Amino acid sequence: MRITDTLTVDETEIEERFVRASGPGGQHVNKTESAVQLRFDVRRSAALDEAVKRRLTRLAGSRMTQDGVLVIRADTHRSRERNRADARERLRSLVERALTPPKPRRKSRPSLSSIRKQKEAKAQRSKTKARRRKPGLDD
Repeated sequence: MRITDTLTVDETEIEERFVRASGPGGQHVNKTESAVQLRFDVRRSAALDEAVKRRLTRLAGSRMTQDGVLVIRADTHRSRERNRADARERLRSLVERALTPPKPRRKSRPSLSSIRKQKEAKAQRSKTKARRRKPGLDD
């Protein structure tokens, strides 16, 4: 299965099971197994490096099993082939998202003018509240 121009996943690493889809469908729904359960063993995949595997595990969330198997279920379409294509496309897009490393965060610092404005506003609030107090013995 082709993910990008440089990355392909071997078809033997992808396991597809066809199961009965839930939901409406009339008389036909109880006879056909049109839903697809696609299973991809991320931990044992030779096509992905360790950093991509970690990002893919984090992106998959609850779709990842304890054993490191990514499970994608597709049952939105009535046709088995459309569900199969949908599951494969979702796997492809998930792996493609995991390929790009996250942008590192650079610490930012407020500008000097914004710090000055903040201190002036704070001093102004302090004066306003000070004027609300009752005059003391020294005043």
